[in-house]
Amino acid sequence: MTDPERNKAFVLDFLDAVRRGDVAKIVAAYTEDGYCETMGRTLISGRFPRDAVAAASGRIFEAFPQGLDFQILTVTAEGDRVAVEATSRGMHVSGKLYANHYHFLFRLRDGKIAVMKEFMDTEHVTEVLCGGARPSV
Repeated sequence: MTDPERNKAFVLDFLDAVRRGDVAKIVAAYTEDGYCETMGRTLISGRFPRDAVAAASGRIFEAFPQGLDFQILTVTAEGDRVAVEATSRGMHVSGKLYANHYHFLFRLRDGKIAVMKEFMDTEHVTEVLCGGARPSV
């Protein structure tokens, strides 16, 4: 298996752990200095180190008691980078359907996630996940 193939398999396994809410596996996938960066200007946007990722991962089923399903559309890998196009679908505790589209860009180092960048429809995030609230300036 080539490095790009190995990297693809690792990222797909990681995304399955996210879908299952397997916090231990999610956290173990990151390097010590690894982080997730959620793009945009929403209440959930920002750069989050591994410990913050752990805290947020543990709350997935609080926001989505029936789970949040991910569908992987495409996966492309080159060198230490893996790009994933995906969709999600799940019923939020607010009673609103959350169905978003994503582009994830992973940068791996030593077989773990050094950087995960998450791009998605931020207006949908604001409407459903943040109840319409926006960050102050």
